[in-house]
Amino acid sequence: MKVKPLADRVLVKQAAAETKSAGGIIIPETAQEKTQQATVTAVGPGTEKEKITVKVGDVVLYDKYAGTNIKIDGDDYLILKNADIIAVVEK
Repeated sequence: MKVKPLADRVLVKQAAAETKSAGGIIIPETAQEKTQQATVTAVGPGTEKEKITVKVGDVVLYDKYAGTNIKIDGDDYLILKNADIIAVVEK
């Protein structure tokens, strides 16, 4: 299935949650916190008031409670408004 976001929306694939702490302790799935980092997979065309500021392939950070969760071909994705993206992670 192919999804094309509309207006100022961005489709992102969430990064996997950490399964191990910095000290090497394995974190059970029930205690894992969702990451707020994702990779952009598709972008909408933007609007006159809200221009899209990211491109496909960018790794971004977003607001904790932002977006709508969807499942595409068994994978979890999130549709965000461009304004909910708070930073682009540069490598």
